[in-house]
Amino acid sequence: MDVLSLENWQIFPEGRPVLVAGPCSAESEAQVMRTAAELKKCGVGVFRAGIWKPRTHPGTFEGVGTPGLAWLRKAGRELGLKVCTEVACREHVEACLEYGIDMVWTGARTTSSPFMVQEIADALSGSGIPVLVKNPVSPDIELWTGAIERFVRAGIRKLGIVHRGFSASEKTRYRNSPEWRIVIEMRSRFPELPFLCDPSHIAGDRKYVAEIAQRALDLGLDGLMIESHCEPSCALSDAAQQLAPDELAALIGRLVVREADSDSSDYRTAIDSLRARIDAIDGEILAALAARMEVSRQIGECKKKSNIAILQTSRWDAVLEKVISEGREYGLPEHFVSVVFNAIHDASVQAQNDILSGSL
Repeated sequence: MDVLSLENWQIFPEGRPVLVAGPCSAESEAQVMRTAAELKKCGVGVFRAGIWKPRTHPGTFEGVGTPGLAWLRKAGRELGLKVCTEVACREHVEACLEYGIDMVWTGARTTSSPFMVQEIADALSGSGIPVLVKNPVSPDIELWTGAIERFVRAGIRKLGIVHRGFSASEKTRYRNSPEWRIVIEMRSRFPELPFLCDPSHIAGDRKYVAEIAQRALDLGLDGLMIESHCEPSCALSDAAQQLAPDELAALIGRLVVREADSDSSDYRTAIDSLRARIDAIDGEILAALAARMEVSRQIGECKKKSNIAILQTSRWDAVLEKVISEGREYGLPEHFVSVVFNAIHDASVQAQNDILSGSL
């Protein structure tokens, strides 16, 4: 993949984590300048603000539009900041290039549309400005991957990823579900791309921003995009999740930045030993799964001979209740045990279905 490392973007100050901060929306020139000045004092070097806001319902505040780009440009020039905003179509890109915006990103709704992603990628081709790609609304890793690939094919060499959480049917204390497993998979697919986290949109409430930010850094992500407003309670959009600049400074001061690796001989010896144990346990798990699947196939043969239906929900409910209870005794989270054993059950049902349908 022909992309440039973060150090060659010439946009972020040296050091980790990289930080992008600013209000959800640019609301007025005074609000932009005041927030940017206060964030500058906090050490923020890249200022963000939404100009066009794709709201769920019409009639709500949908951003100030193109005039706000002049405010961003003014903040950048007078305060020595790099500035960035979200784009959702070719016209947005063209306006940002005209006003000299330093970096752009695609939001979750836009990333969900391959048509819009392609339009933006084509418009940005040859511009040389950095592009960040937020995850799509749904937890669809292929859709996210496809968006990255479209920008790569358009020749975008300053390309990064932003995790902002996913919509979920089950309500949690967060606005959007983190789905950290997808983040880990994306990191594995694109290890050469800078990877940021937007804890503000995951949290939906400022009181959770710090814990999500720390989790992102614990996973080795490169930086954070955090919403900060000079007067959060007066914000015209997403007021609950924005931090005042001094609150942001305090949060950043509390974060622990993890090293990617260590040359310490003690660490290397310990980690290699533990990883060897993990490898051995993984082998035992695979052998046990193979043995279980063989028993499942034998059960399928038994049911076929006796003309018995595959699904017996009362039996499975009892099994799941049992393993969750036993897992609890081992200190395993209920959700984890449920997900693992439901996946095993699905595979077992498929194996038995293959036998009953005569495909084996």
